[in-house]
Amino acid sequence: MFDRKTGWEYRVVEIKRVARVTRGGKRFKIRAVVIAGNKNGKVGIGIEKGDDVSQAVNKALNAAIKTSINVPIVNKTIPYTVEGKVSAAKVLIKPAKEGKGLVAGGTVRIVLELAGVENAIAKIIGVTKNPLTNALSAIAALHKLNKYIKQQENVNQSN
Repeated sequence: MFDRKTGWEYRVVEIKRVARVTRGGKRFKIRAVVIAGNKNGKVGIGIEKGDDVSQAVNKALNAAIKTSINVPIVNKTIPYTVEGKVSAAKVLIKPAKEGKGLVAGGTVRIVLELAGVENAIAKIIGVTKNPLTNALSAIAALHKLNKYIKQQENVNQSN
């Protein structure tokens, strides 16, 4: 989906009903997990709760944009192989040659697509099938590429 206000594309990964037990019974809320990206090197994930689905999705979209990270893209792929681990989820992302396409499954594919990566190979190595932790581990792997951004800045400053 495309958000006209921000110009970011987003996908709803998970919608879940959660409950809080109070003295008078159970209070239900909706939890939404949204991945948002501008397809130009920025991607983020948002997890928010709301009274109904639309409110939860809007809040999660705003959270995803607010917590977005920069992903360096070199020749439509990532600069080098990275690995990310969150909880039981483990993801390996490798660069690929031009024309290979995006070879990834589940939420890792969504994260890479919305970041703007066109050629990459990814594998979910972890033992969990939970889409939230897989997406978080993909974001953690892409976050490790910030070292590359800092190295490029140092090279440019020294010249």
